[in-house]
Amino acid sequence: MGGLRRALADGTLRPSALAEQALARSNANAGRNTYLWQSAEWTLAEAARVEAMPHGEGGPFGDGRSALWGLPVSVKDCFDLAGAPTSFGVRFYRELNGDATRDSWLVERLRMDGAVIVGKTHLHPLAYGITGENPEFGDCVQPGNPGALTGGSSSGAAASVLEGSAVAAIGTDTGGSVRAPAALCGLAGYRASLGRGDWRGGAHLAQSFDTMGWLFRDLEDAPLLASVFAPEATARDRAFNRFAVVDDGFLLDCEAEIADGLKAAVGALEALGLKGARIDVDWWAESLAIYAPIQAWEAARIHAGHHDRFETSIRERLEWGAGIGSSEIAALRQRHADFRARMDELLARHELLLLPASPVVRLEAGADHRQTRARLLRYTTPFSLAGVPVVVIPCAAGGMQLAAARGCDEALLQLAARLADLGH
Repeated sequence: MGGLRRALADGTLRPSALAEQALARSNANAGRNTYLWQSAEWTLAEAARVEAMPHGEGGPFGDGRSALWGLPVSVKDCFDLAGAPTSFGVRFYRELNGDATRDSWLVERLRMDGAVIVGKTHLHPLAYGITGENPEFGDCVQPGNPGALTGGSSSGAAASVLEGSAVAAIGTDTGGSVRAPAALCGLAGYRASLGRGDWRGGAHLAQSFDTMGWLFRDLEDAPLLASVFAPEATARDRAFNRFAVVDDGFLLDCEAEIADGLKAAVGALEALGLKGARIDVDWWAESLAIYAPIQAWEAARIHAGHHDRFETSIRERLEWGAGIGSSEIAALRQRHADFRARMDELLARHELLLLPASPVVRLEAGADHRQTRARLLRYTTPFSLAGVPVVVIPCAAGGMQLAAARGCDEALLQLAARLADLGH
């Protein structure tokens, strides 16, 4: 990404040429479904508009333009783009709402920065799943690896980076929807702190946990992606000195390759001079029991009146959420607040937390994944409840989650770029 941006800055590469390449590489997976909406005419017109944006001096690449100027990016199909439908992964909403009349805040921000949007990507229905399976638009498999699912719910986002139709892809992460596909596809991922960005024109799944994020290929590019969601004033100068890694008791269902990746990530952090410690996180066992009903309760209200329009597993979760009473949800929210406070204390003590993003290397396409969701969410929901920023470090197999305290996104992404220098 950085190399392409430098070539754009010095004029040896034009945004329109990159856009043409991106369009030619689109939908290269077996299902031809990386994108749920795409218009070559629209994207090429955007590239022409971007080329006409004035240049100047300064900025990250010396041409006075943003870090994303001229670069092809994809956007998960839960954010409005004027003139295009927003499916949220189901035909029902695509047909009910028709074409959007204005850009979402996120699309507006990307276009203002000069990013060239290649299309709107596949997702697990309602973003309510972690495998990337979709009975209406087809399951999303990895380009070049048709036997493996991408993971979800930001499935098409991962596929777009793998196939080279986007250098970076917008995803969302509620319970792991950036982190799981990043790990399963060998990509880097960034889940922003809860509350970063504006959800105007974006479709929520569960407001208590929904975050914006990126999937991309190289950790060295991580700092370039922070500004899109960042508030005007952010702390950028924090240095990390220590980290904690979960003890072996938490890793009982990890595949051997994942355990090896965790050891490599520990070694990489220690090579940067950080001091590591092992921690017992048995109390994380309650995270899914807190997270899942709050998520279902909020999702049920967002999709009230439409539950019967969705596939069986999602409909059942929505109906369960609709049946949760006020006293029960109040008790769950108190448990959430207590868990979050305890996570805040843990991060204050150790600064960074490290654990696998997925206990498995691969999700087989066509296999029975009814138990997969709970298995993966066990690893991701502690950070979802905490609302913290997370970077996924790609390893030889799988990927590791590295989390920092809320609001420390920039410092975390800078550290991730240093890990790239070590080949991790």
